[in-house]
Amino acid sequence: MLGRDIFMQSLRAHGVTRMFGNPGTTESPLLDHLADYPEIDYIVALHEGVAVGAASFYAQASGKTGIVNVHVAPGLGNGVGMIFNGLKANTPMIVTAGQQDTRMRLRGPVLGHDLVAIAAPVVKWSVQVETADEMADIMRRAFKIAHDPPMGPVFVALPVNVMEQQSELGPLTAGPLYRASQPDAEGVAAMAALLSKAKAPVIVAGDDVARRGASGELTALAETLGASIWVEGIHAQAPVASSHPLLRGGLPFEAATIRRALGDADCVLMVGGPFFEEVWHDQGSPFPAGAAVLQIEEAAPQLAKNHELTVGLVGGIGESLRALQAALRPDAGAALGRLTALTALKAEADEAWAGRVKRAGGRRPMAMSVAMAALAKALPDNAVLVEEAITASLDFARAMPVAGPGSYYAGRGGGIGQGLAGAIGVAVANPDRPTVCVSGDGSAMYSIQALWTAAHHNLPILFVILANREYRVLKHNIDAYRSRFAVESNRGYTHMDLTGPAIGYVELAGGMGVKAERVTEPDVFQAAVARAIKAGGPHLIEVSIEGKP
Repeated sequence: MLGRDIFMQSLRAHGVTRMFGNPGTTESPLLDHLADYPEIDYIVALHEGVAVGAASFYAQASGKTGIVNVHVAPGLGNGVGMIFNGLKANTPMIVTAGQQDTRMRLRGPVLGHDLVAIAAPVVKWSVQVETADEMADIMRRAFKIAHDPPMGPVFVALPVNVMEQQSELGPLTAGPLYRASQPDAEGVAAMAALLSKAKAPVIVAGDDVARRGASGELTALAETLGASIWVEGIHAQAPVASSHPLLRGGLPFEAATIRRALGDADCVLMVGGPFFEEVWHDQGSPFPAGAAVLQIEEAAPQLAKNHELTVGLVGGIGESLRALQAALRPDAGAALGRLTALTALKAEADEAWAGRVKRAGGRRPMAMSVAMAALAKALPDNAVLVEEAITASLDFARAMPVAGPGSYYAGRGGGIGQGLAGAIGVAVANPDRPTVCVSGDGSAMYSIQALWTAAHHNLPILFVILANREYRVLKHNIDAYRSRFAVESNRGYTHMDLTGPAIGYVELAGGMGVKAERVTEPDVFQAAVARAIKAGGPHLIEVSIEGKP
């Protein structure tokens, strides 16, 4: 069996039905024989970053392994930023790249370089297949490592000549691996005792809650305790429904502001996440003084990685939460009082946000809150949301009816351009549901080629581009920098305006085969959303919103 057939049959043996990629010469052995494997669809992108971002979000949305094939050294370099984002998101993904014929290794061939070294810093394992006899074992191990907790990307280099070598070995799998472990009973008891006596318990839910289908267990635990639920400021999935009365929202990005948000919490339980991705340095802990800090993770290296713990517990997320729920003995009256108070607080926050929308209703260009409220009104119940709204993220979170796991995806790591690329992968994973991607205009330009892929494969994606003609988040960050480092300045914001010329997203979309329109009024926006989703296929709406005052 040829190396290329071992590779493709390894994908087949692991249940792969989708591959994302950008073609290149060193990928010829794969591309020329895709027709021999009709059960594997190839989703073609015009840039490696788009292909990797799409594969990463596909893995998040489908629960399957993301497979992406990029082109040799420069192509792999183009994809490294998105691989980094996948690493931060714990995406189970195998990134492959065609490599030059190993017999030319010492001659410095065109585009040749050490691919393993390029990928190594942003993956869990980086390897080159040196002979066809290695192919089966390397692919078996690649799938295993990608899914071992904490999950993440793996890189495999595929030299042209190795793909054409003969081997007597066939594809291998690791077999079904049941990784969810039962939590230690002593650890469960210690956590339950602290949570049961807490006067102000708080839960911080990470992406693994959604990824492992443990939203029900987490919300049941929170309701039993009367505990508020927070998510990280950057989160890839929605651990609980946005309407849940105990959900407070996303935490800030600095230790001091996280500590203020947690308020008088005396016991903080963190479940299934890195905790925390910060932007600016603050002295001290993100937890209130004297609070017990608990953490549940699927892998021991995640425990106490960033913070001192009172109790840490390794176990399957669902299994651990169920065990903890069974061991709780809280004061039922006190828990009910907290639940009632937090429900009222949620209602007050919703009312305050509605008031904010109403007060901003007459401003033009539209306020972010007004635009998000209009979008929310037009969304069908089965829409899947992909969000890279950046400075509109808070209004997005307030407005959008997110049903919980499976209805919301976003990027981790902070690298921009994930929204448009990710929407491709989410739409491929959810062909029977409309995908609605909300992206800032600056972010969109990092992966604008994704529009062509959406048109080429006729994917049901509505791209909503929030156009304020600026890198607004960077302007906010310049303000923060000047304040934190006492930089006195009456300067403006250098190189942070997307004008001179203004970018025409409608025109860009049209050039790539995507129907598009530009809106300036909320009611027109709302009607355009409903019309685009009903029509199916890809569509883009450029929404004029206000910039930073």
